[in-house]
Amino acid sequence: MPLPTLREELSLLPGPALADGQPSWTLHDPVRNLFFRIDWPTFEVLQRWPLDDPEAMASDIAQQTTLQLTADDVLAVAQFLQQNQLVQPRVAQSPRQMADRLAQMQGSPLKWLLHHYLFFRIPLWRPDAWLGRWQGVAGALYSRTFLWLTLGALLLGLTQVLRRWDVFTASLVDTFNWEGLASYGVALICVKFLHELGHAFTAKRMGCRVPTMGLAFLVMWPVAYTDTNETWRLTSHRQRLLVAAAGILTELGVAAWATLAWGFLPEGGLKSAAFVLATTSWVATLAINASPFMRFDGYFILSDWLDWPNLHERSFALARWHLRRVLFGWSDAPPEHVTVQRQRALIAFAWATWVYRLVLFLGIALLVYHHFFKALGVVLFAVEIIWFVWWPIARELRVWAARWPEIRAQRRSRWTATALALLLGLTVVPWPGRVTASAMLHPTEVWPVFAPSGARIEALPFGEGAQVRAGDTLVQLYVPDLALRRQALQSRLEQVRWQAASSAFDAETRTRLLVHENALQATQAELASLDTEWRHYHPTAPFAGHLRDLDPDLHVGQWLQRQERIALLVRDDGRWLVETWLEEDVVQRVHAGDDALFLADGPAHASLRLRVLAVDTDATRVLPRPELAAHLGGHVLTRETAGQLVPERAIYRVTLEPEGPLPAHWVQMGWRGRVTIHADWSAPASRYLQQALAVLWREMSF
Repeated sequence: MPLPTLREELSLLPGPALADGQPSWTLHDPVRNLFFRIDWPTFEVLQRWPLDDPEAMASDIAQQTTLQLTADDVLAVAQFLQQNQLVQPRVAQSPRQMADRLAQMQGSPLKWLLHHYLFFRIPLWRPDAWLGRWQGVAGALYSRTFLWLTLGALLLGLTQVLRRWDVFTASLVDTFNWEGLASYGVALICVKFLHELGHAFTAKRMGCRVPTMGLAFLVMWPVAYTDTNETWRLTSHRQRLLVAAAGILTELGVAAWATLAWGFLPEGGLKSAAFVLATTSWVATLAINASPFMRFDGYFILSDWLDWPNLHERSFALARWHLRRVLFGWSDAPPEHVTVQRQRALIAFAWATWVYRLVLFLGIALLVYHHFFKALGVVLFAVEIIWFVWWPIARELRVWAARWPEIRAQRRSRWTATALALLLGLTVVPWPGRVTASAMLHPTEVWPVFAPSGARIEALPFGEGAQVRAGDTLVQLYVPDLALRRQALQSRLEQVRWQAASSAFDAETRTRLLVHENALQATQAELASLDTEWRHYHPTAPFAGHLRDLDPDLHVGQWLQRQERIALLVRDDGRWLVETWLEEDVVQRVHAGDDALFLADGPAHASLRLRVLAVDTDATRVLPRPELAAHLGGHVLTRETAGQLVPERAIYRVTLEPEGPLPAHWVQMGWRGRVTIHADWSAPASRYLQQALAVLWREMSF
């Protein structure tokens, strides 16, 4: 059959030299404004297209050039042209072909809906003529003078920020309100408009046409875009690099001048606007546009800098080729012939992009799920996961399925299957359970000695570590107000007692006997209450023990604050306990009688064998041991509420006891350390599977 006829409106433009040194050309389709990079063999085939005979074309190329092509190579070029609609359809078959092509492009209504939900564009402006009229004005921004002025503004502005960093951070905190967020939204729109103008003016300056500017919606999130496809006309990758980097450079310029303005403007609306504009430009540029893992400016900058068009697709193809070679030992030729160093770099870049996109798309799916009502959220979440995560994996699995006989025949495949089976076995086979957490070792009974209110030390009968008998006075405190009240009550008691005793001497005082007796009883009761309060300032030992944790700086005559701890009385029975708190999914594997090991913090790292004594069945509302909080070096995540540490998740107390007496050098008030409990056997994957099923069950309960 004769070869198809090329479309007459196509144009062939010279392109840059490829990485292997061969020349290239750019095939331009002006109807769709698409550009195709072709290599030297394809160019030679297109030059001889009027011969209309693959054998003759291949023979002529072999005679006149150093290329050795076959008729199959010519037919491959013809297939490429037909697939990309670069040839005229045959008259007899053109209606059918065009209808089939249209149906293939449109797809089913469901596919159309999914595609337009995930991504679609809305052109808003045809700026090419306007850009041409303003090229003279915009040319000043491309001068070397403006570049040096912007660098100077950046240096001066950053100097002001560093000198007034506390003011800058305070301004950032002050903008975290509805008004500040609205300001950031307006600033972001302005910055993105300038960003796109940077691309457009630079492309126009390089002689390219800019047909449209508008909005693209990525998962319903608006993103500005500028059609700069005509940069494929440029033969210099440096010029294409300048167009790709123009948006980021524009934002950085705005950020530099806005930072300088913030440093020198007086307080007021203009200073606040400069601050918002500066922070928005810095964050939008560095956090979003500079990423090469999505098709934002960072990707095109990296692609043009490497002079490697379609960087994502080509690196992905290399990574898939390398993966198949590692897993199955396939001997296919690599899709790109590059140096070993570049090949490794491209494969690493592909894997980094896949991991980045997996995390990003999972985050977008969760965001979509939580911002819609549950039924629609589940559907949209599934769409995100299937479209962005599962379909790329499914396409690769289909390739493996198509070459399954070849996979089975390879020895490397058997090694891969064995390693995969071992890995799966290690995750599903139960392993000896070990639960490790921070813990506190302390005596079974401790009695704190503290000052009920502000008081002065009158006597300290015992020192640190002293043996104390039950009933011994541990400290004597003096409170002037209490002493004066007690002295006044005692004087009043003597007076009332005398009045009551002398009431029977005559008839006049006898009538007041009952009043004096009531007053006497009230004064005695008040004095008894005061004596009870007085005894709080003369605490006695409720049991025999040793006095511990006594501040060595305490001395007679020193004043103490309210509730200030003086010492701790430790019972002499020699019993110690270890306490820890575990989360719900972990504590289920711990039971009374399990063995454990306690490793104390400190330079000695002494160890102690334990046995689980009890496991609480009720969750702890407040963590009683602040030493185990995460922000103090423990393992329990907490938040402070009303002066108390409230656990972020449900935790349960586990009590352990030593299997033998403590060594002599361990006799302290308490030790913090790490406890390792030999719990039930469990499979490593079971925890994650249970958590996933629990979340799925909770979220599917409408």
